[in-house]
Amino acid sequence: MSEENLADAFNENNAPFAKTMGVRMTLVTKTRVEGELDVKEENCTIPPTLHGGAIMALADNMGGIGAFLNMPEGSLTSTIESKTNFLRAIPIGQTAKAVTTPVNIGRTLQVWKTDIFREDGKLAAVVTQTQIIRAAT
Repeated sequence: MSEENLADAFNENNAPFAKTMGVRMTLVTKTRVEGELDVKEENCTIPPTLHGGAIMALADNMGGIGAFLNMPEGSLTSTIESKTNFLRAIPIGQTAKAVTTPVNIGRTLQVWKTDIFREDGKLAAVVTQTQIIRAAT
């Protein structure tokens, strides 16, 4: 049995910064999060390719969603570590496609990996992040 896709709910209620960036969720389940980000002038560097900070912010948002879906009710999550390998540029006019999957879902720490692809299907970046899970105070 497949999990319910919560993408519409997360598009409506996503973090303010993700909304400002233009992140669109296409698949949101407890074990897989997929999203897209259009490469526009305002999120580029020079030459006009997707800025590394935008890549990292996209992945951070998606890993946070995965952690949120897998933590106990009443808990909070926060990124405590993030590592990015930049492999290829994503040119202006393309759409970056991101796929986030869990590496480990523990009680207090979760590790998520986000692969970010160009439109030609080539891997552009790999982001691995650790999320801490703690009780809300």
